Amino acid sequence: MKNPTRIWLIMLISIVISLLLFVWLLLLSGKVWDTGYDLNTLNAVSQEMLNAIEQQNTYEKNEIQPILDQFHIRHPALRFEWISSDGSTLYDTYGETHKYSFEQLADRFINMPNNLWGEDKPITLAYSANKNGQPYYLLLSLSSDAMKQGQLYFFVRTFKALYSWVLPLLLSFFVPYFLSLWLFSSVNRRIGKLNQALNQVNIRSDAIVLEDKSKDEIGQLTRHYNSMAQRIRRQADEIEQFENGRKLLLSNLSHDLRTPLTMILGYAETIHAGLYSDENELRTSSKVILQRSRYMDKLLDQLLDIARLDGDTLEIHLAPHNLSEIMRKIAADYMLFLDGQSFSVEVDIPDEDVQAVIDASLIERAVRNLMDNAIRYGNEGHFLGIGLVEEGDVVCIIVKDKGRGIAPEDHKFIFERFYRVGGGRKGEGLGIGLSIVKEIVESHQGHIQLISTPHVETLFLIRLPKNK
Repeated sequence: MKNPTRIWLIMLISIVISLLLFVWLLLLSGKVWDTGYDLNTLNAVSQEMLNAIEQQNTYEKNEIQPILDQFHIRHPALRFEWISSDGSTLYDTYGETHKYSFEQLADRFINMPNNLWGEDKPITLAYSANKNGQPYYLLLSLSSDAMKQGQLYFFVRTFKALYSWVLPLLLSFFVPYFLSLWLFSSVNRRIGKLNQALNQVNIRSDAIVLEDKSKDEIGQLTRHYNSMAQRIRRQADEIEQFENGRKLLLSNLSHDLRTPLTMILGYAETIHAGLYSDENELRTSSKVILQRSRYMDKLLDQLLDIARLDGDTLEIHLAPHNLSEIMRKIAADYMLFLDGQSFSVEVDIPDEDVQAVIDASLIERAVRNLMDNAIRYGNEGHFLGIGLVEEGDVVCIIVKDKGRGIAPEDHKFIFERFYRVGGGRKGEGLGIGLSIVKEIVESHQGHIQLISTPHVETLFLIRLPKNK
């Protein structure tokens, strides 16, 4: 059953139950709190007495006295008087005997029925009987305290008069329900929009943003939905970006592995067939095979590093290390590697020991990645710089070159996986070296910064806390 139908049924059932409950509680509360006589009760008592008199056909004093006394015993708050047509009292349950004049009788009925709701004012009702054309009158009187505290009567001569109070009564009952129905309908519409938007949430489609400024629970739920939809959209963009990177990685990997593998196969076949002319050519061929093999091994190491990072298996083993000694060892390796090449190497490492709590193997890998990039992509500047600076509780590692640099628009993407800069820094590699460096630095609670001025200086600055 749909919500609108359910709401209508609940409204109708509620109206019926409300009316029945209203009547029942009205009668119950009247019996408990509103005790006493009302006009209907007095009329019923009087009519019962007149019927008894008529059945026994007793109208004189001696004949009427037992009947009046019997009713007076049953209703001690009521006074019964049997009056003849000339105003003489034939019997009074209060024991009084006198003859009423018209003025005295009229005084007892003045301001009726207002005296019904007065305070400490006697109330008198008159009823007539007839025997053989001789009229008799029954006067029923009581104090206002014996009347009920609340009485409401409608005197209707024609049914048209009902319109004057039925319409207000119906409005008084139905207006709250119609207001409730309007509220439920509004809530149902808002939930319907939210449900429709949730059904259309898809990582391949744009998220539907709902506007609901209400501060109630549905408004909060709508804002949570908007936040969730935006997160899904961002995650979908990240997944799409990662998928594009994966495809690019496979493309680059196939290219970067095929080229050195082709060279290795070519030189290996030359050596195997003995087609080299002398020992120098043999040594040159083996050197090329060794270089290309090392390059392929480095690519595979990078892929293994990415697999570890994706699996959250990058294990860090922190311990105090002499960072100056590590940096001097790395600098010595690259000075030996660049010996005989047209490279100027600048080393700025303090002679004193610089201690830091680090994972030595990971930091060494990060520095070597930066230096490999500087040699590969900045070789036009024929310069390589490496430095170490101690600043209070922070150590700074510097790697720089003077090649063609990195364009400003590429700075914010340079540390992303699989991103390869075009132009001046285009070359071999998968575009994952710098992302690995960033992961290692951030795992040490550090920060890496790029400063590049093309053809002047390209500098990578790593800041690491000395103590964790």
